[in-house]
Amino acid sequence: MKKRVLILANNASGLYDFRNELLLRLLKEYEVHVSLPDEDDVPEIADEGCIVHHTFLERRGMNPVKDGKLMIQYLKLIREVKPNVVLTYTIKPNIYGSLCCRLKRIPYIVNITGLGSAFEEDGLLRKLVVFLYKIALKKASCVFFQNAKNKDIFDNFGIRGKKVRLVPGSGVNLDRHVFEEYPAKDEPVRLVFVGRIMKEKGIDELLYAAKEIKQEFPEVIFQLIGSYEEDYKEVVEKLQQTGVVEFIGYQKIIHPFYTKASAAVMPSYHEGMSNVVLESAATGRPVLASDIPGCREGFDDGITGIGFVPRDKQAFYEAVKRFLNLSYEERKEMGKCARKKIEQEFDRRIVVESYIEEMEKII
Repeated sequence: MKKRVLILANNASGLYDFRNELLLRLLKEYEVHVSLPDEDDVPEIADEGCIVHHTFLERRGMNPVKDGKLMIQYLKLIREVKPNVVLTYTIKPNIYGSLCCRLKRIPYIVNITGLGSAFEEDGLLRKLVVFLYKIALKKASCVFFQNAKNKDIFDNFGIRGKKVRLVPGSGVNLDRHVFEEYPAKDEPVRLVFVGRIMKEKGIDELLYAAKEIKQEFPEVIFQLIGSYEEDYKEVVEKLQQTGVVEFIGYQKIIHPFYTKASAAVMPSYHEGMSNVVLESAATGRPVLASDIPGCREGFDDGITGIGFVPRDKQAFYEAVKRFLNLSYEERKEMGKCARKKIEQEFDRRIVVESYIEEMEKII
């Protein structure tokens, strides 16, 4: 009988897009069970051989009643599956899944994909999250971090597992995200944003910069690719009508948009490790990104991209203007250097083997 692995995640598309190589690797040796709250990409994951369990989970906010129900679901699932090891991603599976594993005495591995807004300000919410994390991660066989700053913050709060490992985010599948020739010189400059349309992704700063830049560089195209998670629909639609931005909406396959882009922009406030930064760079595109942990590791300022102070709309505007004032050849060379950096530092195979190594020690 095969050993069983249970993976707790909060999003099907994220699991499929960024961790499918791990699923395929695990399926060679283990019976793989996956807990997901949504139906997106579930057919693909199931077709590959994973056993998918639907577990309702609200990704944003903390509600004692709903989170209590989530714990009950996880306890029932663990009792049903009887996994040899559990792997968790993102804050709610990390906390509540880990607590359930402790109760059931099941070995578990945790992945900190980012700190989220709960760590942004000192207050009751942060105190609660820190308290829960301390209890939840205490018996974790290994805690994976995607950047050193997040690891240091957890250490300063006294949140520790039995072991810590640092990995380069989710890494990049270099076969899927291949290098693409830079757009021709006579094509318009496209700056592409990929992500949820919400304040914490720097949408306010992006929209400000787009309005200012379009006055000076009317040929520049700002593309927004993603779904609304906050009330920005009306303002974005108005800016689209006036030609300031081009709203594409959620797209399952992003690579073609990177191919046509001159650069990717990521004005986010916090990231575990930005897959947008890594994947666009792998395509051979410069990145304009916030100088924050989770973004800065993926680019070298002035060589493969341009960094700027987060939460500062003027700083983002200046970064965009700096990029636009580069020559075509300079932008093209920046993209080539971006690809080389990803090849050397962010190959997804490195990440997959790190997880496999820790799981094999347990199983």
